[in-house]
Amino acid sequence: MTIGPPIICSSIIPSLKQGLLLGRVGWLYKLPPEHPLRRRSFASVTSGHDVRTKGGIHKIGSDSSPKAEITNTPSQSDGTTSSPSSSTRQPSIPPDWDENPNLSVSAFSQLPSSTFGHNQHMIINSDFKEALRQILWQFRAPIRYAFAYGSGVFPQTASGFKSASTVHPHPSPAISSMQGGQGKMIDFIFGVSYTQHWHSLNLQQHREHYSAIGSLGSSFVSRVQDRYGAGVYFNPYVTVNGTLIKYGIVNLDTLCRDLSEWDTLYLAGRLQKPVKILRDDPRVRLANQLNLISAVRTALLLLPSEFTEQDLYGTIAGLSYLGDPRMSLPAENPNKVANIVKYQLPNFRRLYAPLIENLPNVAFHDSRCISSSWMDDPNTNATMAQDMDPKKRGNMVRRLPRSFRAKLYFRYQSKFQIPQRDFDKMLEESNDKDPTRVKRQQGGVFEQRVAGDRPEDLRKEVKRSIKSTVQWPSATQSLKAIATAGLARSIRYVREKMAKYRQGQQQKKTRTRHTDSGSNKNGES
Repeated sequence: MTIGPPIICSSIIPSLKQGLLLGRVGWLYKLPPEHPLRRRSFASVTSGHDVRTKGGIHKIGSDSSPKAEITNTPSQSDGTTSSPSSSTRQPSIPPDWDENPNLSVSAFSQLPSSTFGHNQHMIINSDFKEALRQILWQFRAPIRYAFAYGSGVFPQTASGFKSASTVHPHPSPAISSMQGGQGKMIDFIFGVSYTQHWHSLNLQQHREHYSAIGSLGSSFVSRVQDRYGAGVYFNPYVTVNGTLIKYGIVNLDTLCRDLSEWDTLYLAGRLQKPVKILRDDPRVRLANQLNLISAVRTALLLLPSEFTEQDLYGTIAGLSYLGDPRMSLPAENPNKVANIVKYQLPNFRRLYAPLIENLPNVAFHDSRCISSSWMDDPNTNATMAQDMDPKKRGNMVRRLPRSFRAKLYFRYQSKFQIPQRDFDKMLEESNDKDPTRVKRQQGGVFEQRVAGDRPEDLRKEVKRSIKSTVQWPSATQSLKAIATAGLARSIRYVREKMAKYRQGQQQKKTRTRHTDSGSNKNGES
């Protein structure tokens, strides 16, 4: 199947800052259609292309005017930008930025472009964001990278934040307002440079946050963190600034490795869904952009030629739950993935649409994407299409994260009965870790055979590779949590998860009754 040029969504997005350029094509936000900068910019990048949709062909006129020059002031700590002046044009994302990325970057200026990775920063209420930042300032130990995530930050129900009773002893007005007075524990991840040093400082300041393991000292705590599970140490159900939180500590090297290679998919999976980044780091931003585009490629291998936005985002959100033991036990809401996507659809668009715009083999094929309100419309579920050509899909296979790709390769070595010597030679030729090699990551004969496998067989092998990536780290991390959280807090955590499971089962029964009721009414009529 061959698809036309991707739709260029010239949406007016109120929540984004004026003039932000994202993606290979370039997106101009918050400028009215008649604005001369917007007209010239879109004309210059489209050069008279047709926009193909299922609703028809929409013509984008060409213009001989020079490209508009737009600049943004320096980024704030959460990645948002101030209003632009009109003197210097921001560079767009280079088409092949992920070919040979430099994961040792130490400054934002070393990233592929000045707006690189801004899609990772979700827009939330400014007072709520400041309240979350104030929680970080209560830790004297240095936090290099931090994000808040989960249902305590992004609602996963139609009624927003919902719980049986408030859990925060003395929350700030902003948190009470955002959670409607019915509080939910807020989850954080802190990225740190030196694990033992961090725990040493934090044990001195917040000894009460730790279980009995804390009495054994920072050296033992850091060994437990780094050697078992996914390399994360959680302290749940602690009160900071009058707010009940759970925070996990991870070494930045561990975080970046999981984001770029998918060795556990534990934190990479969390960052494949909308989160609120509170402190950013250039190396993590680059590694996470690799993680996000890898999630899109993996999801495309699992999807047919035509699908919807919710199909894509639901597949992505579900990757890290494949093999998670909680999903096979009564310890998690079975509707969790569907709820995340349904109630956060605009945030998923912000996260992934610029990356989709940068991929040559997938596009939005829906006339509704022309609408100025499309990006912020939670009720629009746009249709999409991908090119199923094995050569192009073989390139996607070749660009999957290294650790995950190796698992998929080994499965197909067995299936295709490739001799070990030939297979080892192929792995050596596709080695991404050799710093002396600078080469294009294009799929060869083997990758094209993988991509050309029967769709149902390819989906099965990809899912099995994901499960083998997730299962062991997730299981050992859950067991480790019993020791790091302590028995009492572990029991509380399990009870709450089981309550979510029962809530999900009740929602499922309610939907079934409504469906049956509707069917009976139609039959009677």
